[in-house]
Amino acid sequence: MRIRFCLLLMLIIPALIKAQTSYEDSLNTYLKNYVSGHEVVTGADKQKIKFFPVNKYYRITASVELKENSSWFLMKTSGKEKQRYRVFGVLHFQVHDTAVSLNIYQSSSLMNSDKYKDYLFIPFTDKTSGIETYGGGRYIDLVISDIINKTYTIDFNKAYNPYCAYTTGYNCPIPPQENDLPVAVKAGELNFSKH
Repeated sequence: MRIRFCLLLMLIIPALIKAQTSYEDSLNTYLKNYVSGHEVVTGADKQKIKFFPVNKYYRITASVELKENSSWFLMKTSGKEKQRYRVFGVLHFQVHDTAVSLNIYQSSSLMNSDKYKDYLFIPFTDKTSGIETYGGGRYIDLVISDIINKTYTIDFNKAYNPYCAYTTGYNCPIPPQENDLPVAVKAGELNFSKH
């Protein structure tokens, strides 16, 4: 009986280690591709794009409260132009044992594009904003089909900076106050500095 149990452990433990490594490996590959394909930061400056260490803890399954036909509103941006959005749904989840929520937004202009009509995004700020991360907040992208059975796995390791974090001249949406998390999210992209 004991030998059988030991054999079983010998099979399970490497599989668990491989599963953990696979997640970190896939995230690190994702982040490398993000840096290499960056459209605003170029050349040697790409080496200055930094991230928190990948942390599986910040990959969280959230329940989604869909908001059908919510009203359109003008979201403030870093420039002069406001952009038209509506709340597509609300994520409910926990970070550091704190119950939080984030709105998922849908852009009216992107709905007219065949390529981006299913595009959604989550702009947010947290207790790291303006300290370790960009003060104007960070973004997470998703598409409608990522929401399955009223759940969505939000991965803060994929949180990225808007273009305004690197240079001027963009109208980057500013996360509404409803999307200011009362916790520190130590995952995703760090503040950008050319120094």
